[in-house]
Amino acid sequence: MVSHLANVGDSKTLIIQPAATTHQQLPEAAQIAAGVYPNQLRVSVGLEHIDDIIADFEQALSKI
Repeated sequence: MVSHLANVGDSKTLIIQPAATTHQQLPEAAQIAAGVYPNQLRVSVGLEHIDDIIADFEQALSKI
């Protein structure tokens, strides 16, 4: 259900890695100064039912 996309602000739940997407043009030092870290993920919660979103994340996290 959760999509790995760089277009935040969608009506569906998205997850991105800012260091590799929205802030990739910045050097690593500038990213860190802006509070963006290499292992950080950003979740933009969409309009899906919260139980579906939670179940999707639980299923994904159980794989790691």
